[in-house]
Amino acid sequence: MTIAPTATPTDMPSSIERAGSDRDRRELAALWRRRSEEAARAALVKRFMPLARSLARRYERSSEPLDDLLQVAALGLVKAIDRFEPDRGYAFASFAVPTILGELRRYFRDSCWDVHVPRGTQERTLALEEAERRLTSDRGRPPTVAELSQYLEIDGEQVLDAMAAAHAYGALSLDAPRASANAERPVSYAESLGEVDERYELVEDGATIDSALRHIPPRERLVLELRFVQDMTQSEIAERIGVSQMQVSRLLRHALEQLRILTGASAADVRFGPRRLDGS
Repeated sequence: MTIAPTATPTDMPSSIERAGSDRDRRELAALWRRRSEEAARAALVKRFMPLARSLARRYERSSEPLDDLLQVAALGLVKAIDRFEPDRGYAFASFAVPTILGELRRYFRDSCWDVHVPRGTQERTLALEEAERRLTSDRGRPPTVAELSQYLEIDGEQVLDAMAAAHAYGALSLDAPRASANAERPVSYAESLGEVDERYELVEDGATIDSALRHIPPRERLVLELRFVQDMTQSEIAERIGVSQMQVSRLLRHALEQLRILTGASAADVRFGPRRLDGS
């Protein structure tokens, strides 16, 4: 995000600040007395639109279209005309500049952020942008967090928070192409995020096997658990349940055959299904 430096009344072009002839002053005063009339108000807007345009162009380096900035600046000019009190004796430009700039800053603060950020953080982020620009210009290098903290009179955590919030000003579409080695087929950001999780299949397999196991005798279920969940050998299982290794082998074959029939799976799938269910 690039925000232009804040302008001050002394930055205004001399053509705007010049008071003009006595006739111009009289005409201007007459217009202000009739500014509630649509024609008079339009004439004042036309008279001072160069002032609004010059302020809008100060923000032209931002990501916002210049036409939008001109409209916001024109709105600020209208507000300044409606609120200005010429009897107080100061120049209109001195009053209009902060009013127009305030409208532009409000536009950036309230309408240009793609991700919602608290107002205080937005203001610190804009101040941080300006501080970075000035300190970089003064010192010939980007400022450190500590230097920004001292310049802005806020703690380092708030500086880091403002830096992070600056990324919320603009959002990148997931459909936008990203740099890829394959120039013939650009890859979008959405396509590059995440991967296929093969363990979802295990969830389905596990639910199927769990349902089928309810129809297997308890002793065979125990043998299946010891072999494929606890990863015990047939000799260890035989010692655990008090039978021979050959009996364990027969129990396993029979249990696996029953699972194949109940689940409608191939023999290979059934053989390794319980082990996959355990994630091994």
